[in-house]
Amino acid sequence: MTDHASGKSILVTGGAGYIGSHVVKLLGERGENVVVLDNLSTGNEEAVLYGTLIHGDTGDADLVARILKEHDVDTVMHFAAHTIVPESVENPLKYYANNTASTLNLLQCCQAAGVDKVIFSSTAATYGIPEDDTKPCSEDLPTAPINPYGMSKLMSEHMLKDLSQATSLRHVILRYFNVAGSDPDGRIGQSTRNATLLIKVAAEVAVGKREQLVVFGTDYPTPDGTGIRDYIHVSDLASAHLAALDYLREGGDSTLVNCGYGKGFSVRQVIDSMSRINGRPLNVVEQPRRAGDPPALIAAVGKIQKTLNWTPKFDDLDVIVQTSLDWEERLTQRADTRTRKSG
Repeated sequence: MTDHASGKSILVTGGAGYIGSHVVKLLGERGENVVVLDNLSTGNEEAVLYGTLIHGDTGDADLVARILKEHDVDTVMHFAAHTIVPESVENPLKYYANNTASTLNLLQCCQAAGVDKVIFSSTAATYGIPEDDTKPCSEDLPTAPINPYGMSKLMSEHMLKDLSQATSLRHVILRYFNVAGSDPDGRIGQSTRNATLLIKVAAEVAVGKREQLVVFGTDYPTPDGTGIRDYIHVSDLASAHLAALDYLREGGDSTLVNCGYGKGFSVRQVIDSMSRINGRPLNVVEQPRRAGDPPALIAAVGKIQKTLNWTPKFDDLDVIVQTSLDWEERLTQRADTRTRKSG
């Protein structure tokens, strides 16, 4: 089900980034009219495979208002954000400025332009450390972020909910758990510089871009002592955004859903998978726990499956790891080719 025949467009903020670009790919393949707004601070121009890319910032009210009007936008998918937790602790105002204040600006522009559908990229960091981490996190758990990143996203969630109650706007908030993997077609992937996500870092170690993989904490109350997380393949996460779009187009009420698989893998299981697929062990260094890392964080996924009629296709740790490694090898080959040409 699409609206593109009506000439309406979808604005994707941060659409040149890791997750946004995978969503743009699926939207483009479906024939949607897509406009991408990205300041390219962490995104890559070549990752935008479809639509129109506009270089700019969601905090630029004049630019956002002009895009919404000129492209006849009726839906906004909002990804643009800073996402590095330790950085948010060191520089909180950077996160409140970009993640919260820029979202406020975007929503003001949406209200003025009559945009009636918003899909928002949020995070499991809004939950903080669940009191009972032996159970999956359900959407009705209390929110208690322990860092400015999680709080900056939660504040945006509240703005969106309040605006939806006050106006005709409807929204879907997607709380991501641990996103990993890359497009199985190999056209795009995670190209974030200085990445901190475990599977990306493991892939960089596997291809020789990094010397070692640091494991923070081996004494958690888990079967092998390392932290357990719910990893979701980025292409499945992208398909959840299209399911959210269809849900809103069909008249669905505003809602909030977790994005995960409802099961977790430990750090050691990820390392074992990468080592096995790569054909040799990774160089692993063990260090003490980091403050604020819960032993386990797993999504309750009944609501997204029921509400959005969403079924994952890549629900397999080895598939996630394989696509990550394939992409990392492709990036290495590209870098080698550029070096040879410049040399």
